[in-house]
Amino acid sequence: MKLKLAILLSLALLPVVSFSQTAQPAPSSALVARVGDTGFVQLDADSFHALSPRQQALAYWLTQASIAIDPIIYDQLSRYGLRQKRLLEEIVAHPAGIDPLLMARIADFTELFWANRGNHNEMTAQKFLPAFRFEELRQAALAAQRNGAMKTPCADLPPIATPAQLEKELQDLQASLFDPDFEPMITAKSPKGGKDILQASSNTFYEGVSLADLKDFREQHPLNSRLVKAPGGNLREEVYRAGTPDGAIPPGLYATFLKKAIACLEKARAFADPQQAQVLAALIRYYQTGDFADWLNFGAAWVQDNATVDFANGFIEVYRDARGAKGSSQSFVSITDKPVSDLMAKLANNADYFEHKAPWDPQYKKQSFTPPVVKAVETLIETGDFTVSTIGDNLPNENEIHEKYGTKNFLFTGSSRAFDQAVGTSALEEFAASPEELARGKKYGAQAENLLTALHEVIGHGSGKLSARLSGGSASYLKEYFSTLEEARADLMALWNVWDPKLKELGLLTDQDDLAKTMYDSSARVALTQLRRIPKGDTIEEDHQRNRQLIVFFIMDKTPGAIEQFDRDGKTFIRVKDYQKMREGVGLLLAELMRIKAEGDYAAIKALVDRYAVHFNTALRDQIVARYRKLNLPTYWAGINADLTARWGRDAQIEKVEISYPRDPVRQYLNYAAMYNPGLRPTTPAH
Repeated sequence: MKLKLAILLSLALLPVVSFSQTAQPAPSSALVARVGDTGFVQLDADSFHALSPRQQALAYWLTQASIAIDPIIYDQLSRYGLRQKRLLEEIVAHPAGIDPLLMARIADFTELFWANRGNHNEMTAQKFLPAFRFEELRQAALAAQRNGAMKTPCADLPPIATPAQLEKELQDLQASLFDPDFEPMITAKSPKGGKDILQASSNTFYEGVSLADLKDFREQHPLNSRLVKAPGGNLREEVYRAGTPDGAIPPGLYATFLKKAIACLEKARAFADPQQAQVLAALIRYYQTGDFADWLNFGAAWVQDNATVDFANGFIEVYRDARGAKGSSQSFVSITDKPVSDLMAKLANNADYFEHKAPWDPQYKKQSFTPPVVKAVETLIETGDFTVSTIGDNLPNENEIHEKYGTKNFLFTGSSRAFDQAVGTSALEEFAASPEELARGKKYGAQAENLLTALHEVIGHGSGKLSARLSGGSASYLKEYFSTLEEARADLMALWNVWDPKLKELGLLTDQDDLAKTMYDSSARVALTQLRRIPKGDTIEEDHQRNRQLIVFFIMDKTPGAIEQFDRDGKTFIRVKDYQKMREGVGLLLAELMRIKAEGDYAAIKALVDRYAVHFNTALRDQIVARYRKLNLPTYWAGINADLTARWGRDAQIEKVEISYPRDPVRQYLNYAAMYNPGLRPTTPAH
């Protein structure tokens, strides 16, 4: 389960070395590009230079495997996604003769398309439109074709060799790009117009399928398949898999991309230590078969391997599926920051203490623990549905692995550092409700955010015990509300435990009272500040945002006097009035969410989320958007990864791997696309 950046922008976020009060001043150079409300930040990984040559070669092949699966998410989010991607990339790569002003608008739209893995905002799920007309796109595409674009296949897409073929392709894509009412939402958890949550969502996890169709259907591949309704009404699963070499299991969906990933993973195995080589072999087997048992075998091996060069690669998170079952393709490759990881291990080694102190019924408390692995990491690459706004991750998600082998918890210090360099204190100054809150935020805000991330991932997600009848986990019982519940539960564990003297005893903080108050201030304030990320509509669809609003408005309702919303000089603020009353509300909601999760109580979580977490006041949202507009800060974020370049010697063996930083989203994404379409590769060197 991911922890997404809240975009509190209270101050420079998340110092990377500890929870200590002093943070080193950072240059303001991480923000290297901006298109409208989206900022592109360069991720760096200085720790790469400390790796051995063998580890560097391993990292190279793992990053190649990440690039190999990157196109899959575009298809998962829209049936037109890969075709849109190819068209836009070919135009951007062949701009000769296109009007420069038009080309700039097409390039801007393409950068947003890459940043969001399609033409729907990755946070709001809402469609965004180009700043150019269809006829302008047509003329640009025809010019690009004359320049040599689209003459060769692109993965499974055939060439577009003639102007007539291109005209047909453009007509096929016109509505998907220019019609705001055509596939308006990737994931619609509050559907309108009489459609259910599957029918109203534009993602491709289901084809012609309604919720009613699933009533008596049991999937064999719930995580990694597309569910299709045949003309006769029967449902079939189209499994994501490459097929086995002996042909016993045939290829399935995304075979082209998975075969390429397998080839890269096979080469990575040659540079891995024996334990990690077994992990890679298990992932290869899963990609060949698509069998959930093979995914569990991989997860069990992976979670027990605490490698310095680590990775995630698979169909992992289910946020994009309104039903909360289908996994979206994602990957990252990381390098462990050992000193910070050792600090985080203090939390992990005391997980049983925090479990015992949790405010829920003893029957839902674990009695035995496998301490989770905790890793502060820099990422070398993030692809697919893994974005720079993820600052913490707890994996694997499968309950059967959690209970037997524990979890890995990643704290992404590279992302934290990039945001630290990219933002300042202006938002805190605008939205802090008092001078005292402002002063605390400037002094302790970074520590509070860092500690919340650690407690959320290390203590939150791994806590609690399910009822015996839910041995396979509670996700299938709580359905579309599971992710909201789990993110809220993890945040609440952080808010509950920040006051515990154990944290000071472990040396994780010093000024506990002020730091705890700062965490509470931010957690209350975010119910306002996150509205800037939902510029259209009147509902919250994203699970992390639902979680944060649920916490604030539940506590305001159930613990009077804890949090208040008020107006001053025409501006709205939210503040904590009584910190201990707020903690009472935190404990009340946390206990109820644990009960709901443990018992699989769908009706109860539906009632909570629908009442507190979905709807908001649009006039208030408009006020918040206007106040942020004056601050001139990005609303959304995308990352630019490091480039790893292999230098080849005799017998096609890697002699050296070099790292560089492109600081250019166009260069990065064309390089990635060139794996399946070599003509797109930029010719200029990276910085």
